[in-house]
Amino acid sequence: MTTSNPFLTASTLPYDLPPFTDIREEHYLPAFEAGMSEQLAEVAAIAGSPEPPTFENTIEALERSGAVLRRVSLVFFNQSAADTTPGVQEIEAAVTPRLAAHSDAVHLDPALFARVDALHAQRAELRLDAESERLLDRYHARFVRSGARLGAAEQDRLRELNAELATASTAFEQNVFADTRAAALILDDAAELAGLSADAVAAAAENGRALGHDGKHVISLKNFSNQSELASLDDPTVRRRLLAASLARGGANGEIAARMAVLRAERAALLGFASHAAYEVADQTAGSTAAVEEMLGRLVGPAVANARREAEALAAEAGVDRIEAADWQFWSEKVRRARFDFDGSVMRPYLELESVLRDGAFFAAGQVYGVGFTERPDLVAYHPDARVFEVTDADGAAIGLFVGDYHARESKRGGAWMNELVSQSHLLGQLPVVVNNLNIAKPPAGDPVLLTWDETTTLFHEFGHALHGLFSDVRYPMLAGTEVPRDFVEYPSQVNEMWADWPLVLGNYARHHVTGEPMPAELVARMKAAETFGEGFRTVEYLAATLLDWAWHTLPAGAEPGDAEAFEAAALERYGVALDEIPPRYRTGYFGHVFAGGYAAGYYGYIWSEVLDADTVEWFKENGRTIRESGEIFRRELLAKGGSTDAMAAFAAFRGRAPEISPLLARRGLAAQA
Repeated sequence: MTTSNPFLTASTLPYDLPPFTDIREEHYLPAFEAGMSEQLAEVAAIAGSPEPPTFENTIEALERSGAVLRRVSLVFFNQSAADTTPGVQEIEAAVTPRLAAHSDAVHLDPALFARVDALHAQRAELRLDAESERLLDRYHARFVRSGARLGAAEQDRLRELNAELATASTAFEQNVFADTRAAALILDDAAELAGLSADAVAAAAENGRALGHDGKHVISLKNFSNQSELASLDDPTVRRRLLAASLARGGANGEIAARMAVLRAERAALLGFASHAAYEVADQTAGSTAAVEEMLGRLVGPAVANARREAEALAAEAGVDRIEAADWQFWSEKVRRARFDFDGSVMRPYLELESVLRDGAFFAAGQVYGVGFTERPDLVAYHPDARVFEVTDADGAAIGLFVGDYHARESKRGGAWMNELVSQSHLLGQLPVVVNNLNIAKPPAGDPVLLTWDETTTLFHEFGHALHGLFSDVRYPMLAGTEVPRDFVEYPSQVNEMWADWPLVLGNYARHHVTGEPMPAELVARMKAAETFGEGFRTVEYLAATLLDWAWHTLPAGAEPGDAEAFEAAALERYGVALDEIPPRYRTGYFGHVFAGGYAAGYYGYIWSEVLDADTVEWFKENGRTIRESGEIFRRELLAKGGSTDAMAAFAAFRGRAPEISPLLARRGLAAQA
């Protein structure tokens, strides 16, 4: 088995890149089983050691454990998101509850916890360096938060809860995947696509061909509610059909979500917390549910007022008494054209994918951080669409590998995200291998891949996550890269969005794909002015999803939420964000972030992080240093630190003070009303 299963030995490829040409589906389950067995044996040896506990023989030994499990997990869960198959989904359904049980076996081992607890109690005498002390604190917190202090009966119930939640989360994710594909809008007549750009129509035809609907046009749904095509489609009937298909997804998931909320509340109570939200936030930078609610409360009123003013402008433009949800984006574009002489579709010819990537994101990283990217066609990724780039520092030193996988396909879940295939660690002698995934429609062969401005900023956003992983410079894998609090992890990626319209960067990549002419300066100016209209919609859409997540996860133990749709409607009404014209960015049935991902009671983190982001953008603009000098400080004091230091201390180290909310309010057009 050692010779036939590529996960059981370390990769011999550069940067420990997994040997994708050798990996087969049949390797996964045996590797998971071998990896769990191996780590349990390693844990038993640590826990049963006759030697007194030391940092090296307990904490560092835990960091070294589970090499096979780490390798197979990173590769498998990347594939399950980016290139799934029925076989992969079957393995995922089988293995996720077993992984939950494995985690419990480690964290509820009384002998192991006794050693960790003893070290934590004497940490002042250990004279550890700052990163090692941070690792000890994080391990101790993880064990306690996993139930290590509970009694035997409570631990048994905790195991049951974790297993059921793991199974439910996988079922939720797979339902969303299937429903999103089944709900794709199939159009018989190209005339129904009137309003879309020629390349978007061609992409819809190519999508139809790829999905087995030759001669028809197919609009596949994106993860979020308000599909981007709503801004352009001329036919109101088609717009309504598209939005209705989007909002109706995940019908079977309502019951799963309600059950998960009940189970999470019970688990939180077992661990001594009033709700799952209280449990989650206690380990985040926010620190308390009160802090989150205070921040959100400051935003709801001004955002809703702003959105209502926008709705009045849209209704006036459309000549109706009240705008409908399916028509909001369409008429927003009309108002932007009338008020700001701006049409977003005019930007597309200047936003060709290869140029945005190489002359935009890569160029910006070079200007700000001094790094370079070289494509490595000799290194094979997990799918033909995924390309591998070697990343080097200003002095030529190796940093790691970046894998870019930008196209939508039937086997990929929706949305955009960053994964790791290898985590950086000086302890393990590893450099990072990170992946970015987007879902950009693939045009017919030979045609250019033209992006919207939203897709462009999304590419920069995900690339910010990638840089966070690539610039990690820590000893321990548990603290590497994006292993930071959930309400902090979006901060570096949101900061990276600033470079998308930074004049030097924009001028380098935003060039007409045919003529090579730069995007006209006045078009950029109009775009920035037009962005101010629509902030009410965008903020309410986001807040509605955030508060929906919050409602599900502030339930106390024993509460029964009842019907999911009724619960959702009541929650939005209670929080003051129940606007029929603005559906939440995610409804319960397809809210994968919180029911199939790590954002349960944490979706607020996007705007919590945006407070830091907006403040940081001001710093880059006003600190009097060159961009390169500022980039070095930001990289050294924040990006390189990963989770090796307190997140807010890392922010203060380069900013010189605690964050302020005023730049965010100004950015979102809420300053005057706050």
